[in-house]
Amino acid sequence: MNSAISRRGVSANHEQFGPWAIVTGASSGIGRGFARSLAAQGLNLVLTSRRKRELDALNHELSAKHGVSCRVLEVDLSVPDAALLLNDETRDLDVGLLISNAGAGQPGGFLTTSREQLLAHLRLNALAHFDLARSFGTRFVQRGRGGMLFVGALGAAEGIPFMANDGASKAYVQSLAEALNLEFKRLGQAVNVTALVVGPTATPVIEQFFGPEAKLPMKPLSVEQTVREALSAQIALWSSQASLYGWYERYCQRPCSAA
Repeated sequence: MNSAISRRGVSANHEQFGPWAIVTGASSGIGRGFARSLAAQGLNLVLTSRRKRELDALNHELSAKHGVSCRVLEVDLSVPDAALLLNDETRDLDVGLLISNAGAGQPGGFLTTSREQLLAHLRLNALAHFDLARSFGTRFVQRGRGGMLFVGALGAAEGIPFMANDGASKAYVQSLAEALNLEFKRLGQAVNVTALVVGPTATPVIEQFFGPEAKLPMKPLSVEQTVREALSAQIALWSSQASLYGWYERYCQRPCSAA
């Protein structure tokens, strides 16, 4: 099957990325959006998060609607070495695509937030991606093809006051993806790596951060558009620079002249 991009969606190259894909943080928001989109393209899925009930419901939905196989793994990636367990639990599968989406953020002062919470977020937002990149990067290079997409956050590379630890850990994700994309190309492997730099998107996080009646300067992106643009970049191998910004993020990052 050839790759294709359209305004309505994308068509995954099963030889490159199939027959199995892994989506972390698949129980809600952008992760669930990735799972639904990939299942619609006929990829079998490994669905992971801490919330098994939601994963089971998604499994039934995708299996019934698209006829794909799903494996549900209840994994808390903020726990040390949990990402290594995910690799072990999928060794029997021909995985060709990793969507490393799981992450967390919570506004608060660096000195007033507990060390335990800061470390848990650091493990989830950075070290889990590190372990997944090592494990599945090795598998994809041995396989000779594949793709990894890491979900970061807008503004992380510049630092986010009162989210200093979370922003720094998300900056690691973007830097890692950009470097690995070039590193794997130098190895002559058909393994591409993309960072999705996410801005305001219509997920539960918006309500968590800004409240249910939040009025933002611009309407948040839909999950569907965010996922469509991300998969289009991954599948079409656009990313020589590796980081993808949606239309909202591209707008926000335009150079501004001083008044």
